[in-house]
Amino acid sequence: MKIAILSRNPRLYSTRRLVEAAQERGHEAVVLDHLRCDLVMEKGDPHILYKGELLTGIDAVIPRIGASVTFYGTAVVRQFEMMKVKSVVASQSIVRSRDKLRSLQIMARAGLGMPKTAFTNYSKEVKELIKEVGGAPLVIKLLEGTQGLGVVLAETQKAAESVIEAFHNLKARIIVQEFIAESKGADIRVFVVNGEVVGAMKRQGKEGEFRSNLHRGGSASLIKLTRAEKAAALMAAKSLGLDVAGVDMLQSKRGPLILEVNSSPGLEGIEKATQTNIAGKIIEYTELLVTKGKPKKSKSKSTPDGGDDHQ
Repeated sequence: MKIAILSRNPRLYSTRRLVEAAQERGHEAVVLDHLRCDLVMEKGDPHILYKGELLTGIDAVIPRIGASVTFYGTAVVRQFEMMKVKSVVASQSIVRSRDKLRSLQIMARAGLGMPKTAFTNYSKEVKELIKEVGGAPLVIKLLEGTQGLGVVLAETQKAAESVIEAFHNLKARIIVQEFIAESKGADIRVFVVNGEVVGAMKRQGKEGEFRSNLHRGGSASLIKLTRAEKAAALMAAKSLGLDVAGVDMLQSKRGPLILEVNSSPGLEGIEKATQTNIAGKIIEYTELLVTKGKPKKSKSKSTPDGGDDHQ
């Protein structure tokens, strides 16, 4: 097979590992910068020009779309789908997962546990908003934030009011979220491929840091999931329609609480923590997708988020 990894940087760990894993299994792997793809729509003949040349012969794509280029990146994935090229992660699923508010609404409806979360259209009722999520301390997140950026812990009522009002004055979209003290600055990243958990790690924030992201200096270690944690991760990925996903959750007194689901999860931390060939698992699923196709789901009137995704 000829597998295209959609990535802007061929030197990134995740991109390199996917290329290696594909080659180890006898496939040709090419790295395509999705921002250099030109999309041509034509009746019966949608196609892609890459650096001015017609792109042909691709059997499957593995999207590694950065959050800052979601709009164009998903348009490229959608174009491949129109060309009948299999995508390991569906374009609409990437869109769902990137919209923090939308994804939380979908997962709440699916019955998944999560920290109590509030969203407002720059409401003046800041005190009520804070009260609704259990008061201070609380977490304030930018809707567009990634890798722990745009996340603030407000430890007092006054600090929470000041930060929320500051974001509102900047017209920044935020969510206000319950702080789970018992997680002690740690979370769990569960890697899901094709409806199976293929690896899990516990990420611990560095001293004095409540964010556990590895990009913020956190550390990772292997963890054995409980049944409830495994079930929550699988349901979260399924609810968003993601066949490859990194599911982030907190351990709490009331069970696992989902924070978010990542449609382009990094491989470095999880492979090193678990000593598992996660890239190989993704390539195995790619083979299955191309040779057998995605199993048909039962017919329903709507997509997981209740919207019409026929575009």
